Amino acid sequence: MMKNYFIRLFNYDAHANRQMNGLIAQFGGLEKSRGWMAHLLAAQQIWLLRCKNLPAPGVPLWPDNSTEEMTGFITANHADWLSYLETLQPQNFDRVITYKTLKGDGFENTLSDILAHVINHGTHHRAQIGQHLKQAGATLPANDYILYVRDLEKTTS
Repeated sequence: MMKNYFIRLFNYDAHANRQMNGLIAQFGGLEKSRGWMAHLLAAQQIWLLRCKNLPAPGVPLWPDNSTEEMTGFITANHADWLSYLETLQPQNFDRVITYKTLKGDGFENTLSDILAHVINHGTHHRAQIGQHLKQAGATLPANDYILYVRDLEKTTS
């Protein structure tokens, strides 16, 4: 149950990231929006490594990626997260993950809390991006999770 729930959330996350990255590319010159998206994607990579108990990469938390590079990262992150989620058993979601922040501070959280954080972190930054794009004159797509689920149910019924 939890596995399917988080798979659905990560599928939505990739969908919403593709939409927003496409708008960033379309409008160009919106460095704040590009920076937030690059950060969101870098953080996803870092959190996945923490969940796997692997050392953090030498990736900066606020990289300077192009929208083309981010398109690749969205696809890769999505595939990597789904691959990881597929390996999990029900009891794994309560497992405590011990990790260090990039500053070196140690923490422990359950895997399910970390997964929820990764999704919420993406939602937070997409909202920032959306406001920035709206100020630049963009018409934002309706990308609420519930709308995504409704569309998904239409295509599978």
